[in-house]
Amino acid sequence: MGWLALDALAARCDGTEEERCGGLLLRSGPLWLFKPLDYMNGSGPPVARLVAEAGLAVDDLLVLLDDLNLSMGMIRIRAGGSSGGHKGLASVIEALDTDQFPRLRMGIGPCPAEEDAIDFVLSPFEPEELAKAERMGREAAEAAWCWAREGVQAAMNRFNRKAQSEEKP
Repeated sequence: MGWLALDALAARCDGTEEERCGGLLLRSGPLWLFKPLDYMNGSGPPVARLVAEAGLAVDDLLVLLDDLNLSMGMIRIRAGGSSGGHKGLASVIEALDTDQFPRLRMGIGPCPAEEDAIDFVLSPFEPEELAKAERMGREAAEAAWCWAREGVQAAMNRFNRKAQSEEKP
């Protein structure tokens, strides 16, 4: 989901993509989009290398991730906090030695009780879920754009609500 949202955001930006710090980096003015090339659970070290190499503060960072604990289509932005059991986010927290950075969670849940969470997360979306996932990716891109231009509080106020499909009758 993170890459889906980053691709939607990249479509709005002019810039060049390069391989750097163990990931793909698209720089478009002050906005940098970074896709770690390691497994999600090991994404922390590449993120920490980029933060250190670029001299960024952790609040200049917005981590985008999927979340089993949110219903499909919902997004939540937070200014900081725990990993909530998300191993990729835990890797970033450990590598940065702080949990005080913004993150944007995109709901892919719930995981069916009879299915293993790892298998669920790694499986492709069902056809009926794909359109919802793509809409959520575009909305997450809008939320990230809002965060970059107006800050975390504005993005939280505007985007932390039920998924649009759940709001409409």
